[in-house]
Amino acid sequence: MPDQTMPTLHDIISARPHVNRFLKPTPLYHYATLSELVGAQVWIKHENHQPIGAFKVRGGLNLAANLDLAARRAGLFTASTGNHGQSIAFAARAFGIKATIAAPEGANPGKVAAMRGLGAKVVLHGSDFDAAREWIMDVAEEQGGHFIGPTDEPLIHGVGTYALEILETLPDVQTIIVPVGAGSGVCGTSIVAKSINPHIQVFGAQSSQAPAMQRSWQAGEMLTAPMHTFAEGIATRVPFANTQRIMGHYLDDFLLASDEEIEQAIVLHLQHTHNLAEGAGAVALAVALKYKERLAGKKVVLVLSGGNLALERLYQIFNKYGANLPTFSPIIR
Repeated sequence: MPDQTMPTLHDIISARPHVNRFLKPTPLYHYATLSELVGAQVWIKHENHQPIGAFKVRGGLNLAANLDLAARRAGLFTASTGNHGQSIAFAARAFGIKATIAAPEGANPGKVAAMRGLGAKVVLHGSDFDAAREWIMDVAEEQGGHFIGPTDEPLIHGVGTYALEILETLPDVQTIIVPVGAGSGVCGTSIVAKSINPHIQVFGAQSSQAPAMQRSWQAGEMLTAPMHTFAEGIATRVPFANTQRIMGHYLDDFLLASDEEIEQAIVLHLQHTHNLAEGAGAVALAVALKYKERLAGKKVVLVLSGGNLALERLYQIFNKYGANLPTFSPIIR
């Protein structure tokens, strides 16, 4: 059993009213053609249908709802490659709180514009997410603000509510595959799934070009790793202790796909679901295709965690794989 300091199913159920006050449940759709490609019964959890285009908005709303008056007055400070920042900006606007967000230089311009459009102050700093995070932590301390890390427990409680929706819609699901950046989504999913039915398998998915979280989970210790992935939602070079602790207890496996396989999965999502997936959102499908023998015949949910793909990257993918997209399926050749 987990120790009493870990988040629980009760925490996630308690977060639900804060999330549902602003958001409707997202669809869980079955896709016959994806099922044929994977060799399993495949459902997609469409968190890309959220108002910010990603699952993280659930966590931001729950966190903001639970802040005390002093924290609200101090203002919120965080770092993000985009989706977490949009979540905090969305929640801050909903609750009338000022938000300052550090994003790495070269961040997805659409996500930066979205954060600013939601009313947040966005400052570009550092070469990657971890550099931006370390800098904004110091800024928050200097200005007496309330710093929000990407794996704060209220965020885990909030994002875990999508797993409640999965289990209510498809109670006999056998495997759920979840993209992993900092780990809030996979932790919330694991807590819900394993608490309701310990036989449900939960797999994390990450790019092999940014494997810090996977390597740390596998080794049982905190390890850094090079980060060269285009998929900013899963781009971190350092692990996070609290999510590693939860994953260490609950997660069944942690699978990697290459950036090329993730790009191919983006195209397959366009073909078969008619949805745009960002790199992080497509990685669950990428690993499902790569490790399809492990899923054969099972009822599988793939979490499409976000759809905020930069147009420049989409153009690059189209140019890379040519114009014959309607018949494109290189992963399964």
